[in-house]
Amino acid sequence: MTNPSADAGNVSPDNVVAPLAADTVGRNRLVIKLLLVATFVVILNETFMAVAIPRLMRDLNVTAGAVQWLTTAFLLTVSVVIPVTGFLLQRMNTRPIFVLAMSLFTLGTLIATLASNLEVLILARIIQASGTAIMMPLLMTTVMTLAPPETRGKTMGFISTVISVAPAIGPTISGIILNYLSWRWMFLLVLPISLGALALGARRIQNVTTPHRAPLDGVSVILSGFAFGGLVYGLSHIGVPATPGMLPTGVWIAVGAVFLVVFIMRQISLQAKGYPLLDLRTFDSRNFTVSVLLMAIMMMALFGTIILLPIYLQNVLALSTLQTGLLLLPGGLLMGLLGPHVGRIYDKVGPIRLMVPGVIVVSSVLWAMTLLSPTTRVGYILAGHVVMSVGFACLFTPLFTVSLSSVKPSLYSHGSAVIGTIQQVAGAAGVALFVALMSARTTTLASQGLAPIDALSGGIRVGFLCGAIISLFAVACVFFVQKPARPPDVSR
Repeated sequence: MTNPSADAGNVSPDNVVAPLAADTVGRNRLVIKLLLVATFVVILNETFMAVAIPRLMRDLNVTAGAVQWLTTAFLLTVSVVIPVTGFLLQRMNTRPIFVLAMSLFTLGTLIATLASNLEVLILARIIQASGTAIMMPLLMTTVMTLAPPETRGKTMGFISTVISVAPAIGPTISGIILNYLSWRWMFLLVLPISLGALALGARRIQNVTTPHRAPLDGVSVILSGFAFGGLVYGLSHIGVPATPGMLPTGVWIAVGAVFLVVFIMRQISLQAKGYPLLDLRTFDSRNFTVSVLLMAIMMMALFGTIILLPIYLQNVLALSTLQTGLLLLPGGLLMGLLGPHVGRIYDKVGPIRLMVPGVIVVSSVLWAMTLLSPTTRVGYILAGHVVMSVGFACLFTPLFTVSLSSVKPSLYSHGSAVIGTIQQVAGAAGVALFVALMSARTTTLASQGLAPIDALSGGIRVGFLCGAIISLFAVACVFFVQKPARPPDVSR
């Protein structure tokens, strides 16, 4: 029999450290998995409203302009809260900020389930959006803090899965629910999942970051609200009929742009004092800047495509909501499933070998979509969407990894907030640009005597032509992205 006391006297440093290291690795994996599940739930909810608007108009007896606030209020809240998350992630530890985010989302989901009118439902969406805005930067910052540089691509691949699959299956799930149940079930089915994620995370997530004192600049919060809120609101209402008494869309965009300039100037001045709300020194990295620019272009193309394809499928090819959701589902699922595999390839070969073919594929499909007509076969649309999804999968995982790996660790939280903000503004800009061009061209063709379906089809082609032209800038940018050779110098 082994003598315990003898073994105790022969314990080597390696024997002691190994179990601790294994415990740390296990803890880190658990934290990341819980954050991935929670983020999937909150992002899934973001696209639920897309196919529910007609049902809500009928059930709540409201106009299209009024019910549109369910989407607008959500986008505005996310765009205003995300810039503040850089501050929150510095001041708060992992567990409390997770509990805060999921509590807000769960409370909003509960209120939405019980909502009796549109005003209460809008309030619920605002509360949900507050939690959603925190979760994504929290996930990215935590991954960058915990994942070693040599495996960040694989881990970021799971984030890409969450970002792509959740929005893709959101309309499909809500379409199935609305086909058989009332709109309340969209929230009622999410509520127990959200509660479970909150309870499990509150009990199992451990604090993996070290918070430090970071003063909150109230002026910056107000400026960011007007800047990003004005831009997102203005962009999201391009092409939407003006509501009586509301400022024109162009005024909102101009106000947002002016406040954005003032916000940037204030952040630069606060950087010298050491407490900016959103630290713009992330852009000192050329690699980060190029990656974020490329990400903005791709987000414009992605969100523009997401909005135009369902319009084309339902209003030109006469597919039902459920058929549309099912047709777009394979591409979204494939994009998500490829995320971790793309990440592993990135860890071995770097970004260029993935991103160059990816951006060329996306651009090619967008150019092909400029040929859509009322007689285009559904099978071609399915094939094109699947191929485009593969292209996006080859782009987003490397972009997330390269951008955040190019800034020093102390700026991870701010880099995550910048990326989240850019995603929201670029997504709103893409939707606005595609829809505005589609609407304008459709009106012109209809005035020339074309049948409504032919006019709409022509308008959609112009929208995709815009996306195809924008994608050429992405093709030019992609060659300037480089894989960080090593983690940035913390003392820099």
